[in-house]
Amino acid sequence: MRTSNEKSLGSLIHLSTLSQYIIPLGNYIFPLLLWTTRKEKSDFIDHNGKQALNFQLSILLYSLIAIIISIPTFIFWLINTIEKLEMNNQVITMREVITTQNITGMVLLGLIALILIAFLKLSEFFLIIYASVKSANGEQYNYPLTIKFIK
Repeated sequence: MRTSNEKSLGSLIHLSTLSQYIIPLGNYIFPLLLWTTRKEKSDFIDHNGKQALNFQLSILLYSLIAIIISIPTFIFWLINTIEKLEMNNQVITMREVITTQNITGMVLLGLIALILIAFLKLSEFFLIIYASVKSANGEQYNYPLTIKFIK
């Protein structure tokens, strides 16, 4: 049987990850502080702390991979497009750079990666709220697609 204090702290651990929108790295610092203070006293708190931190680290990894894909593809595409236009000795405007003829598979790959980042951040927000509600009800919640960095 979980006490109301355990349920509240478990929920607060999940909600503390939302501090990332106010304080840089708050989504790692606050859950880590809350989790380490009570992890030995309660298995429920230990589970919630590990889940919250593993989920944040997984989201960071997925976002970094998407950024590593999207930024170089856009830079490479932009440089190639400008070089093609300069070969023709034309005055370059943004209207000429971004046309349907200049959009390549690399641009689409970069756009897909950016859309993935947006989807990750949006789903992260709703999954944090969902995990917090589950924790407040005394249920153990496992985030989807989470890599278990902390076991």
